[in-house]
Amino acid sequence: MHFDGAGGTQVASPVVVAVTGVMQAAVSNRGTSYKPARRSGDIVASARAAIADLVGGDPAGVVFGASATALTYLVARTLAQGWGPGDEIVVTRLDHDANVRPWIQAAESVGATVRWADVDVRSGELPVAQFRELIGPRTRLVAVTAASNATGTMPAVREITAIAHAAGVLTFVDGVHSTAHRVTDVKELGADFYVTSAYKWSGPHYAAVVADPAIWEPLEPVKLVPSPKSVPERFEFGTLSFELLAGITAAVDHLAGLTGATGGTRRERLVESLTAVTAYENGLLERFLTGLEKIDGVTVLAAPADRCPTVSFRLAGQAPAETARILGEQNICVSNGDYYAVEYFEAAQLRDSGGAVRASIYHYNTEDEIDRLLEALGAA
Repeated sequence: MHFDGAGGTQVASPVVVAVTGVMQAAVSNRGTSYKPARRSGDIVASARAAIADLVGGDPAGVVFGASATALTYLVARTLAQGWGPGDEIVVTRLDHDANVRPWIQAAESVGATVRWADVDVRSGELPVAQFRELIGPRTRLVAVTAASNATGTMPAVREITAIAHAAGVLTFVDGVHSTAHRVTDVKELGADFYVTSAYKWSGPHYAAVVADPAIWEPLEPVKLVPSPKSVPERFEFGTLSFELLAGITAAVDHLAGLTGATGGTRRERLVESLTAVTAYENGLLERFLTGLEKIDGVTVLAAPADRCPTVSFRLAGQAPAETARILGEQNICVSNGDYYAVEYFEAAQLRDSGGAVRASIYHYNTEDEIDRLLEALGAA
């Protein structure tokens, strides 16, 4: 039973077929002179369109890379070229370290100042009011997650980005954990940059960061002289993985087809499908949380009621790694530790004692699996 989706979901069958198909076909570097070159170009264009449909973005603003971490470093280093001493950035103690450390390191490299938004560990919330104090005339960027990979908390991103934009500040939103569980609209979120990883929503290990082409246009990454100068290509280093891009398109199509709908645009089908996913997963989450309340010695880390279906907890007198091992012996896959949410677990004073156990629910989980997980925890 797979309750480790927050660390990576199981791959959908159509994705395997798509990846295999490209690897068995003739492809080459992109070009127009011959068919394999044109095929590669078509694969890239299709993947950009798929990501744009998934998050409500513009295909011309979709940049691909090996991982969300790698892409965040790319954006951080590029933006930092325009920062200097006295400039400020805002990061949060709720985020995965991939949306914290790249910004801190980029700021330090140019003498800029880092300001912290604190998480309320008692409620699991990221209070919005503090951003009005943190964002000032020298703020250059606010980095915030759309959903915590540790607790499922979904901050009020729209309100936070509105505060930032009122001050003329760019926003970078980590959508790695949220994209699989909610309908995403980058414009509605106010995300100037939005990053997502396909392996968190049934796809391959590849990622994309999405921004309006007009935001990309003035930015100049460090790159090879002969590599493309156009947007978005100039932000993609080396030859893209065409087989994985085909897998991304297949994964988006898979998500769009979960309800069986065939009419309308792919974006419309994705909205319908992910709306249904949210309702289904919320039912499983409620069942799980209700069951945990009945197990003696369980402490659940706090999160608001409106959250992604991810739960971190500890069993009294048992190290998180031991709980995960006991469940693993019963073929129940859960995570343990800090899951790279370093700042959150430091704030909760749990990192030195092993963090917590994480059960993350995905749309392929069932009520029966929830009940079996609860039974196993009750006996652990």
